[in-house]
Amino acid sequence: MSFEPLPHRPYPGQPPQQADPAFPGRPVPACADEPRFDAVPDRAKWRYRPRRDFWRSKAVRAGALITLLALCGLVILALVRAQTGTEGFLVGLGLAVLPVPLLGAAFRWLDRVDPGPWRNLFFALAWGACAAALVAIIANSFATRWIATATADPSSADHLGASVIAPIVEESAKAAAVLLLFLFRRRDFTGIVDGVVFAGFTATGFAFTENILYLGNAFGEDQASHTGGSTTAATFFVRVVMSPFAHPLFTVLTGIGFGMAALSPPGRQLRRIVFPVLGLVLAMGMHALWNSSTLFGPYGFYIVYGAFMVPVFGLLTWLAIWSRQRELRTVAAELPAYAAAGWLGPAEPLALSSMRARATARDFAHRTFGGKPAARAVAEYEAFATSLAFLRHRAYRSPGAMGPAPDFAAREQELLHHLWERKPVAAPALLYAAGATGRIWIPPQFAPPHPHVQHAPYVQYAPYGQQAPLPGPAQYNPYLR
Repeated sequence: MSFEPLPHRPYPGQPPQQADPAFPGRPVPACADEPRFDAVPDRAKWRYRPRRDFWRSKAVRAGALITLLALCGLVILALVRAQTGTEGFLVGLGLAVLPVPLLGAAFRWLDRVDPGPWRNLFFALAWGACAAALVAIIANSFATRWIATATADPSSADHLGASVIAPIVEESAKAAAVLLLFLFRRRDFTGIVDGVVFAGFTATGFAFTENILYLGNAFGEDQASHTGGSTTAATFFVRVVMSPFAHPLFTVLTGIGFGMAALSPPGRQLRRIVFPVLGLVLAMGMHALWNSSTLFGPYGFYIVYGAFMVPVFGLLTWLAIWSRQRELRTVAAELPAYAAAGWLGPAEPLALSSMRARATARDFAHRTFGGKPAARAVAEYEAFATSLAFLRHRAYRSPGAMGPAPDFAAREQELLHHLWERKPVAAPALLYAAGATGRIWIPPQFAPPHPHVQHAPYVQYAPYGQQAPLPGPAQYNPYLR
């Protein structure tokens, strides 16, 4: 086990550093015992909101969006029920819901470094299940009938509709949700991981509605032919057991394209167009290959599944996990500047760049400082610190960075305000977690407590900047007992 020394931090009464020497020309706001947040308007200290016209307010947008999705949900419910019957609909609904929690938990796990608001994920899921599914059913049916009428060959029209029309229509409908989040939730859309998560939730909702339709129709066929449920079982095995990730896998390519666009410098507008379009085209191509697998012979499905889908799934999973680790490295690189200025404790950047240490801090706060509210405060502290690191990274270190945006100071002070409000609980919890997980080693030390930090049990402190005496030969660590 290796340990890292604690960096220097100003103690109370010592003038804070204006900037970390390692970051010349990149000032950090000064920290004081009672800091001021002058860039954040008094009317919105808890959450920074610039003034907007009434028709552009969040309440009006949210109301219109909820109404639209509700109407789409009612229409899609009626259409699916009309095709499957009431019994088929209920059976399909019960079976189709099974993979949704597993897929949702997997995508939410990827988003644990910088978790976005749940409302974005609920919107993506609802858009896929309601709006995208409705567009797909109407457009696919219309296009297939038009082709059948024009060519007088219904069989060819079905094949063409499944292998060409459906991929274009469905992936475009799902991509619309990612595009809306990219345009109107830009603060929450910061990179590849966010694109993967938004696309994954959208595709999960779409697959849920589509599975209701397929499983309900299969149940109806079994009822009509008295086959004892064999068609339903086969459909369930193929769509829910073997390939629950199929639709998310297609749409994740679109999400990666938008994620790369989010990482593009402000001056590279062409990249912000090319990357999403390229991701959408790749998603359509993979979807078309998957739908056409039955045309390659009796074993075409298994060949495409084993030789193409599984390797691509593994590659994209690796890319998502690598992107998540890259976010942790960004946290480790950016937060020391704020620790040097006194906003964070010296051990906090080390703890915040480890998912294990974050979980340990939340658990420690839950046990020590009052249960779920304390754990929630630490989780919020971790999220705001991560957002602060990403904000600074985009301004100074990202490829082609052009310096702080016009609202950088207000956003930075807003995040610092959130951190300061939660510091009495989060600071000792993160310090404990840094020691308990081996991120640092702190010997027993004695000093008066910081006026703004409630100390955790079994943790003793020395004034910042003073060298603590080393322990005896046993190298006692209070966190590992």
